[in-house]
Amino acid sequence: MSPDPSRVLPEHPDLDQQKKQARELQRAVDAGDRDALRRVRAHHPRLPADAPFALHDAQLVVAREYGFAGWRAMKQEVERRRAQRQTRVFVTDLAYHEDRAAGLVSAHAAGVSPALAQIRAWHPAFTHAADDEIQSAAFDIDGARLVYARQHGCDDWPAFAAFLQAVAGGRRSEPFRDAFEALKSQRWDRFAALIQQHPDLLRARGTNGNTLLNLATSLAGQLCEALPTHALRLFDLFVAGGADVNAANDRGWTPLHQAAYANLGVIAERLMAAGAEVDREAHGEGGTPLAVALFWGHHEVADRLATVAVVPGNLRIAAGLGRADLIEAASSPDGALTEAARSGRGFYRPHSGFPVWHPSDNRQEILDEALVWAAKADRVEVLPLLVARGADVNGDPYRGTPLIWAASIPRLAAARWLLDHGADANRRATFGGPGHGEGVTALHLAAQSDHLEMARLLLERGADPTIPDAIYKSSPAGWAEHFGSAGVLALLRR
Repeated sequence: MSPDPSRVLPEHPDLDQQKKQARELQRAVDAGDRDALRRVRAHHPRLPADAPFALHDAQLVVAREYGFAGWRAMKQEVERRRAQRQTRVFVTDLAYHEDRAAGLVSAHAAGVSPALAQIRAWHPAFTHAADDEIQSAAFDIDGARLVYARQHGCDDWPAFAAFLQAVAGGRRSEPFRDAFEALKSQRWDRFAALIQQHPDLLRARGTNGNTLLNLATSLAGQLCEALPTHALRLFDLFVAGGADVNAANDRGWTPLHQAAYANLGVIAERLMAAGAEVDREAHGEGGTPLAVALFWGHHEVADRLATVAVVPGNLRIAAGLGRADLIEAASSPDGALTEAARSGRGFYRPHSGFPVWHPSDNRQEILDEALVWAAKADRVEVLPLLVARGADVNGDPYRGTPLIWAASIPRLAAARWLLDHGADANRRATFGGPGHGEGVTALHLAAQSDHLEMARLLLERGADPTIPDAIYKSSPAGWAEHFGSAGVLALLRR
């Protein structure tokens, strides 16, 4: 009774699939199907010929076809694998998980490969589906809730909500959450004690697949500011304890991505010294830590990452790094962009708070995007090169013109250059999430973040402080008041 070589238990098995196969076999046997009867004779030879073929008989056949002695043994293996990849709770607020589920719906619509893998691993309807099948299928918030419930060991969303309440109320223990809370409150002795008591925590995965190292990196900005030496020792503790510095979450996001996102150059160097790989991709093709850093214009950490490798080598990366040599190499003699210059643009947002977009191969779009990335990073030296090749100083390729991004960060030198070369201080464009910036001007963004010098520059160059945005119908002064930007608010009122 050797196993059927055509039947291999999936990497992420779902017992419901095997139960379905057993029921189908039972019905086929009852109908006298020859192939079904052959399978029974091969794997259940002691079954009397005149005995009824019960469901437990069908389950035994299916289990033996997969190479197990019986259904119980196969069930134990399925449960073992599920427990091994099950994620742990570190936030007990149900609304937090609602947001994660909504993010999965958005990532599905964008075709983010790791998100499709997450759906395949936890949604019973997609266990054996290929990426293109999952992406083309309808997938809504209820489907995403089911994924997150099952990923945390619950059968459905109500059961997951009850589980969260039990953890929050202390009726269920969750050392992963306790360790995260110790990190947040900088209770180092408590954290070390939990790690010593539960050494598996350093390799466990929390919600969205985040490890404690990934979460610690997201908190590292606060840690470095409060206790910089202890923060670095904390990362050494992770590495010494066997934490995987390349462990990615469910979107492909590694600790190095997080360090790049937060512009933590010292932490990035610590991670790279421990073996963190700079070519890992998250949130789409080309979403390396370097791309994540340059999305936000973090040229400090970007320069450190680029000393290891410039990946991907497309035009927007070259522009964000201020590399004139790479920009020159991005065009063929006839002025056409090279394949390398156009590639690796599947990453266009670091999280689902930004709307879904599908980058095209359009030359103008690629040039305009490169100009935005150069302006974000204040790479004034390459702005003329890009404009000379056709980049539009007022272009809005995806959620922001060059000037709007320069005003947001702020990048005064880039903003001056852009205004000197035709950028419209009153250009109304998009920015950020769909509920954030529609019909906004650069002055709205300067007001939001209380960038006083930027606001002064824009007003000197003709920015109109009375223009309302398209969503909230609010002027820059209204934005300044809403976000508590006292300096810009006083300036605008004067």
